[in-house]
Amino acid sequence: MSTLHPVRVRFAPSPTGRTHLGSGRTALYNYLIARQTGGQFILRSEDTDQKRYVPGAEEELMNSLRWLGLNWDEGPDVGGPHGPYRQSQRKEIYQEHARRLVETGHAYYCFCTPERLERVRQEQIKAKINAHYDGTCRRIDADEAARRVAAGERHVIRFKMPHEGSITVHDYLRGDITVENRALDDYVLVKSDGLALYHLAAMVDDHLMEISHVIRGVEWLPTFPLHAHIIRAFGWELPTFVHLSIFLKPSGKGKMSKREAAQAMKDGYSIFIGDLQDLGYLPEAVVNWVALMGWSFDDRTEFFTLADLIEKFSLDRLNPSPAAINFSKLDHFNGLHIRRLTPDELAVRIKPFLERAGYQVDLELLTRIAPIIQERLVTLDDAVDMAGFFFRDTFGCQPADLVGQNMTPAESARALQRVYELIAGLDDVKLETVEPRMRLLADEMGLSAGQLFGIIRVAVTGQKVSPPLFQSAEIIGKPLILERLKAAIETLEKME
Repeated sequence: MSTLHPVRVRFAPSPTGRTHLGSGRTALYNYLIARQTGGQFILRSEDTDQKRYVPGAEEELMNSLRWLGLNWDEGPDVGGPHGPYRQSQRKEIYQEHARRLVETGHAYYCFCTPERLERVRQEQIKAKINAHYDGTCRRIDADEAARRVAAGERHVIRFKMPHEGSITVHDYLRGDITVENRALDDYVLVKSDGLALYHLAAMVDDHLMEISHVIRGVEWLPTFPLHAHIIRAFGWELPTFVHLSIFLKPSGKGKMSKREAAQAMKDGYSIFIGDLQDLGYLPEAVVNWVALMGWSFDDRTEFFTLADLIEKFSLDRLNPSPAAINFSKLDHFNGLHIRRLTPDELAVRIKPFLERAGYQVDLELLTRIAPIIQERLVTLDDAVDMAGFFFRDTFGCQPADLVGQNMTPAESARALQRVYELIAGLDDVKLETVEPRMRLLADEMGLSAGQLFGIIRVAVTGQKVSPPLFQSAEIIGKPLILERLKAAIETLEKME
């Protein structure tokens, strides 16, 4: 979007479940265009559906957005000039606007019981007619309807959809969309409990909060004509509407289901923002990955920081086509962003994962370790298996792992004895001191470097796979190395 005008955009989720990637992307795109234009990013909680309300969902949402770096200018927790920002606290505002629609002939009171509505629906299905409200209460005289409301009769408020003509609405990505009015229903705007539905509440809030661009999920496209009718019934100007592409499951066939989401979790992935944090993904990587599922800058550039995206993002380069979730790409971006961190930054990010695994972590030591594992990390959680041995109080390994390839325990013990003697005679165990001598020792003993280094690795780290051996040894230090070599030799000697 080539505009220098500050926009006002909102991210308005319902606290009815966990915060998933689709919500994260919608929030991101709104945030980017607000920051790029010097506008405002508003967080609004659309919590009118109390039956589906999930305690803690709003808190998780806010935590997820903050983790991604998407801070809002106005919202339930920070306030602002257009509050309150929870729809459940705006009931009277919606009722006032609904009454205005009734008074101007754009809405009406409906007294049909749920039982009658279900009976009519079943008859329509039986007659192979699209289920819709049959307009019974639409024909009630306005004065009579007002008397019944005043008498306390249970009712809802429905929008009086025109029966003639058509409406044309404009989606920024898809262009003009024309729908015949007779294909649209008389939707309920306010329920019998007095709570407004999204169709009314969101349109009223967008107007009162001066929203200039509505960037939302494509699931709202079918009711877009209704929303335009409501906005026009009030005589308001429509904001710019942008309906984003849907996410498909990794196969590219269909939307993610609970079953696919559960399988992704088994594979070490998740569609939920909070889980990605726990799994060891960087927020920078998640932002980079999600931004490119529905948008591109060009055909070459794929690495973006949040600052890059604020500079380069454009609504003009959004793609309305569905975007398949590619977790391999997430791993790729996570690796790129991990390698961009300084050792100090990486150590701070890794520390909670090691502590969660039960290790007492010295941050100074971890900062020395960070550079030697940085190139090998896919997620931050990988550091637990890769570097946990540096922080173990007790040391041990599987005895069989100490036996070198194509070697006997006795041969392996003799090889480690030579290693012990060599290291004991060195002034230090720096990489440039130890590695050349070990290679010479392997040649001298008729072993390949792989054979000898494999035995040393298990003896010193307790693992068959570790960060670079001699860089690890330099961090472990000479006294501890000699102690572990001695223990390994004793273990091998007992295997004879």
